[in-house]
Amino acid sequence: RQALSTSSSSSSSSSSSSPNSAASARLRNTGGLRRLPVVKSPTELLDKAKKTPKRTVKNDMTIKNIRTRARKHGAESLNSLTQALCVPLRDIVDGYRREFRRLHPFEQVVADLTVRARQRKDGLTLEKVLLEIHEARKIILEAGKEWVYRAKHAETAKEATEATKEGTDRLLELYKEFAFEPVASMVDLQRSLRSAPAVQLDTPAVVLVGAPNVGKSSIVRYISSATPEINNYPFTTRGMTLGHVEVFWSDEDQIARAVVPDEKRKAKDVSPDVMTGKYAFSQLCQVMDSPGVLVRPEGEERNEMEELTLAAMKHLPTAVMYVMDLSGQAGDKCSSVQDQLQLRKEIRSRFPRRPWIDVVSKVDLGIVDGAIDELENILDGSPYIRLSIHEGTGIDELRAEVLRMLGEVRVVLDAMAAVDDRSARAT
Repeated sequence: RQALSTSSSSSSSSSSSSPNSAASARLRNTGGLRRLPVVKSPTELLDKAKKTPKRTVKNDMTIKNIRTRARKHGAESLNSLTQALCVPLRDIVDGYRREFRRLHPFEQVVADLTVRARQRKDGLTLEKVLLEIHEARKIILEAGKEWVYRAKHAETAKEATEATKEGTDRLLELYKEFAFEPVASMVDLQRSLRSAPAVQLDTPAVVLVGAPNVGKSSIVRYISSATPEINNYPFTTRGMTLGHVEVFWSDEDQIARAVVPDEKRKAKDVSPDVMTGKYAFSQLCQVMDSPGVLVRPEGEERNEMEELTLAAMKHLPTAVMYVMDLSGQAGDKCSSVQDQLQLRKEIRSRFPRRPWIDVVSKVDLGIVDGAIDELENILDGSPYIRLSIHEGTGIDELRAEVLRMLGEVRVVLDAMAAVDDRSARAT
């Protein structure tokens, strides 16, 4: 069987030496962007901070000396306000930096692309916003210490009370001046980051790759669930189409059949055919349509959607279906026959160990003269499928290849799970 070369598989193998590491946990989990710390609006944080001293600090009436009592109450009130303003700012910075280190590599790419899109919009980067929040906290903290000292060392009770009021007003002004805007920016960025869809890392998947407008979405809809999900990403209006196929295994290694699941079927549901013993088990597998990739000169930056496609191939446990439209009617100047063949060479050389099948779609529209000869020269004997969904050509062959590749991916996922089990037992 072909190996599934992914960063997650290699890292999982090495994680047995340090089973408690954050990296090991990160590679087994997804949905990390949804677990990022929740940042409340600056107005909400400010209102809550204002109420904290009144709720937590009481005037100590056991102290008979009025000046001493005023000093103590003022110092404690200002310290309480300072902490109420600064602790949430610290938690934002520490929480985001900590959770970003724990993200699965694919989600790290999604986060980076989201931040890059935001940067083009208003020039802000995540690190810049976090730095501004960190600096705002330092300014408020230092000012708070100064005002606590003034109240604590006031000459009279009246001066202690005045220092408390002035200090309170000044700390709230500093928050509005230095923390309000970056926290508001963080709330906006958080909304985008947390909206990114979670990815199932323990489910075999086939990702369809190719130039724009070559028929990938049509194939997903035809061979998988009739109403596939659309995984929308915050940095683009273009989503990834995700369909499902329920695959039945007669034993641990042998695929018996596959069906398009009912729309209400959930991953945790047990099929009646499995419950009655007809099959050993079944699994909902994924078929993903990825955004189109273009041939680009060396060194030219790719757009966010191209980066997302390449990240899915690099970091997720997927096989690859490379789809080509050699009719000359792809409808995109970036999807010429020559570009598609060149792109195929580039992507295959980048991911040489992936389970892979080449598909020539829309053959009912004809094929440009010489395109098949050039393709077969590139493939050097490797098989490919001629497909026409309109005429039904190559459908059965394609489904068989999809099942073959899903089986190969599952072998690797099982091996990765076995490594994790051994690591867990070692602890």
